[in-house]
Amino acid sequence: MKRRRPTDAELAILRVLWTRGPSTVREVAEAMRHQGAYTTVLKTLQIMTEKGLVVRDERVRTHVYEAAFSESHTQKQLVTDLLDRVFDGSAAKLVLQALSTGKATPDELAEIRKLLDKHRGGRK
Repeated sequence: MKRRRPTDAELAILRVLWTRGPSTVREVAEAMRHQGAYTTVLKTLQIMTEKGLVVRDERVRTHVYEAAFSESHTQKQLVTDLLDRVFDGSAAKLVLQALSTGKATPDELAEIRKLLDKHRGGRK
């Protein structure tokens, strides 16, 4: 089964699961500070299970949900999709557009510089 992209609501739940680890529906709803009612979170987790975004442990009465993929893996999938759909596969166009927003901190820019130097074989 091909995984579909998570919606914004599903990403919010995934962020909770990545931070907390395996959690019950109630724990997810509480961590989200009731952004979604219990039944909404439950229904969303059921859909996410069908989509392969989370796995459900049914060994105990209260089901426990866990992200099926790491945060890093999901981010890479979303960036790859964005690159293909919006930037014709060009990482340069994506990075230039992202940096043009002016939201990168000096520490983030230094990290980007290190990555660039690494990809150039360490030359400065």
